[in-house]
Amino acid sequence: MSRELDPLVVGRVIGDVIEMFNPSVTMRVTFNSNTIVSNGHELAPSLLLSKPRVEIGGHDLRSFFTLIMVDPDAPSPSNPYMREYLHWIVTDIPGTTDASFGREIVRYETPKPVAGIHRYAFVLFKQRGRQTVKAAPETRECFNTKAFSSLFGLSLPVAAVYFNAQRATAPRRRPSY
Repeated sequence: MSRELDPLVVGRVIGDVIEMFNPSVTMRVTFNSNTIVSNGHELAPSLLLSKPRVEIGGHDLRSFFTLIMVDPDAPSPSNPYMREYLHWIVTDIPGTTDASFGREIVRYETPKPVAGIHRYAFVLFKQRGRQTVKAAPETRECFNTKAFSSLFGLSLPVAAVYFNAQRATAPRRRPSY
């Protein structure tokens, strides 16, 4: 696929969150057992209440992966001073399994966009070995995916996908007279 047409480039996930990479492992993210995340599609916040199922491809159970979920638009796309807001980290996920087989070092936090349309990115990194990610970050605000992956010697990403979400509109009430 042409880099100009790559949805991760168009959606500025490549650039704002990660560097250019060549996908080499399949990753399937599913909310509520039937809503599959596709690049750039919008999901309603009501679908995001429970952590998703994240299936990892690969060829070998002896390969381990780290999954990171971030919001690069926090607290609002026009003023993302908390970029990136960390929603979830799971490490030591064996290839050919799913995130439930890994070690959750930052628990899943439900996305709650307040203003504007937010991008939520899932990024998968291959680890050099098991238990190479030694510590969780101290805070969720101002997380940096690139710096975290460098700190723990993770590869360039091997897979990534993102979706958009915005605040659910409140029901409008008719004025009572």
